[in-house]
Amino acid sequence: MKINKSLLRKSHFLGTKIRNLRKRNNLTIEDLSTRCVRLNPEAAPSVSYLSMIERGKRVPSVEMLEVIAQVFQKELDWFLDAEAEEQDLVLPKNSKGGLNGMPLEPGFLFSTDILQIAIPELLAQTGTSGRQFAQLLIRAHQEHHQNHFPELERAAEEIGLKRLPLSVEDLLQIAKQLGLTIRWYDEAPREILDELGVISQNIGTSYFTPPKTLYLNHILQQWPTRLKYELAVHIGHAVLHNKDGVKSSMAVGGAHDDIFADTGNMAPQDILHAWRDFESSFFAGALLCPKQAFRQLLERRGYEIASHLQAEVSASVAMRRMTAVSPYPHWHYFDAYSPGKLKAVYRGNGIPLPWGNMRQVTDPCQHWAVFRMFDVKDAGSSAQLSLLDVNGEPRIYCCESTKVKDLAGNNHVLCAGIDLNPAIAAQGIDAASLAMEMKARCIQYGGAASVPQSIQSTLKRVANILNINWVSRSMSKPAQLICARGGSCPRSPSCYTQNH
Repeated sequence: MKINKSLLRKSHFLGTKIRNLRKRNNLTIEDLSTRCVRLNPEAAPSVSYLSMIERGKRVPSVEMLEVIAQVFQKELDWFLDAEAEEQDLVLPKNSKGGLNGMPLEPGFLFSTDILQIAIPELLAQTGTSGRQFAQLLIRAHQEHHQNHFPELERAAEEIGLKRLPLSVEDLLQIAKQLGLTIRWYDEAPREILDELGVISQNIGTSYFTPPKTLYLNHILQQWPTRLKYELAVHIGHAVLHNKDGVKSSMAVGGAHDDIFADTGNMAPQDILHAWRDFESSFFAGALLCPKQAFRQLLERRGYEIASHLQAEVSASVAMRRMTAVSPYPHWHYFDAYSPGKLKAVYRGNGIPLPWGNMRQVTDPCQHWAVFRMFDVKDAGSSAQLSLLDVNGEPRIYCCESTKVKDLAGNNHVLCAGIDLNPAIAAQGIDAASLAMEMKARCIQYGGAASVPQSIQSTLKRVANILNINWVSRSMSKPAQLICARGGSCPRSPSCYTQNH
């Protein structure tokens, strides 16, 4: 074989090419080694050997190079000197929405002193409570850091010792070691009219009273994954906040967890309370799904939602953790309780919100996957490819949605998705042109269209590199043209006009 005989002579830049390709696709050396092992355990390089290859200290065998080439969907010749490497790509920064790129002028009006005076009045006039404002601040912080909080990860790993899965008994033992006393109580679900005027079943599930008593609702014993999550949250509060009592009661249902306590006013402790809730919740996810072990599980399973069964956690915990442990940073996550209600939101990829989560939206786009799932009778999950204009340019999103039922009896839809434009651009392809072509095709066919083979081959290659199975699966159905609001519907004729 010609390549075998000349591999040594043609490998001067091979290590550099592999390193650049790995970094371009947001993979660590450990990630690349794991991917190779999954494809071919016998020919796969170890982490240390990969490091030496990248530094030019070792030349891989043809079999080993073939495995690496398969991970990145490249021809073998590409890695050799005869093939010039594409110039390092400078990828456009992903839009975060909000005030991104907006000059705040005149600057003196945005000083700390002025904002501290203006914000409470603004909240009062708009009907936004202090707790809601705190959640917006935290969500913006979370999205800015793309869900990476290493100090919380470390704190959880020290307590859980990176074990996956943890059982209820393991968590009760950890709680006991931290000095928590467990007490059980009974409370039935009750109907609550939430802030959007929607009636849903809600139930208080646990609360902590200083100095050391944790009260758990008996109903949690019938829902072990929820019981594990609530134990993990309270363990997080004990570890991070020294059991000081500044922790909301926990509840399940369509209403926000703080609806029992929210006064609607801006109280000084609102931000602190909400921040500690967030820290405890993030800690819980990291405790139940430690980063390295859970990431390896997802890699083996192609990021399937059903991976939560192997991790022995709820689909919600698993899908939220995907956004934190994946090497690909451009994720979003929604938890919707109705077409007008998003209870949980994460937008590390800057995707616009399909609906408001603080006010009723009268014209939600009916083609968002998380909306369409409310009408799906079958269990399981569903993948969807979508085209959405962001800042005037089309982007290609792919998501996997699943309908679940909470312990209060409410149906809700969980959705985890990614922005594909950065992954397409990382392969040296003009993502904007490809998205524009796909958008035009959707418009031509009334808003939804099958993905042509030329684009399918590109997206399947990207799906293989990302190792996310549902990206490939989404192409078995028509791609959907979606919008942030029905009033700005890009379809012709407009869905909003037709239905209203």
